Amino acid sequence: MLLLSISIILVSMRRLGCKEVAASVMDRLKKETELFTGEGNRAPSLAVVLVGHDPASETYVRKKAEAALSLGFLHFQYSLDEDTEEEELIALIRKLNDDGNIDGILVQLPLPPHISESRVINTIRSDKDVDGFSPVNAGRLLIGEDCFVPCTPKGIMETMRYYGIETRGKKAVVIGRSNIVGKPMAVLLMQRGIDATVTVCNTRTPDLKEETKSADIIIVATGHPGTIDSEYVKDGAVVIDVGVNRIPDETKKNGFRLVGDADYASFQDRDVSITPVPGGIGLMTVSMLMSNTLEAARRRRK
Repeated sequence: MLLLSISIILVSMRRLGCKEVAASVMDRLKKETELFTGEGNRAPSLAVVLVGHDPASETYVRKKAEAALSLGFLHFQYSLDEDTEEEELIALIRKLNDDGNIDGILVQLPLPPHISESRVINTIRSDKDVDGFSPVNAGRLLIGEDCFVPCTPKGIMETMRYYGIETRGKKAVVIGRSNIVGKPMAVLLMQRGIDATVTVCNTRTPDLKEETKSADIIIVATGHPGTIDSEYVKDGAVVIDVGVNRIPDETKKNGFRLVGDADYASFQDRDVSITPVPGGIGLMTVSMLMSNTLEAARRRRK
């Protein structure tokens, strides 16, 4: 009797958790900061401006303060009322621009609708723009010059390096075109030394699945839950999920749960590497802000 040997290969998703990545960055920054101050330099300093009382923004600002203080940074917070006039905010930014004891300035977004975000961003001096949003830093990034890179894209690159994800010669699809994530992410991936072939899509791209099915790396940053699921992705691909969306969930004490822009559960039995939400790229943004602040302090001491 002929016996057939059948082997079953179990395929499972690879979770690219960012808690350990962020911790490794913070450990490195702690050592670099101690070395920097040990050479007689003042500790790096970060000024954070919060306008209004948005709960999510208050949470982000608190996390940034905790991170800065844990590294030994000087941290200054300016909390303004929701009805603060635009000119008052602009005047504060100009004061911080001129303050020699401030290395980095961050204005927490979003701002109330009566304040122009573009005017606020344009007012921050480029050498203190640790968010990397100013036209000067955006332009330098585009042409490949030294600059402050926006924190989320910078965190994505750090995560891919940590996990040894190859970019050279790979096809990357960026879904999203914001100035904060999508556009700078595409620029980073096409830089010399990274060498990915980049396609930028959005939620109105008619053949989105056709684009993503051939991609080796997918960065999804649309702010819409379930923008892609496992049917959009080929085996062996890497999915970086930038989205953080609150959806109602009566089983949770706070009444909601956090999900990304990718349908994480649909990838469970696929040969795909993916960042989770929560526990993903959001954790990297704060550590990259600290990295930019330390770099701002170094530049000012030269």
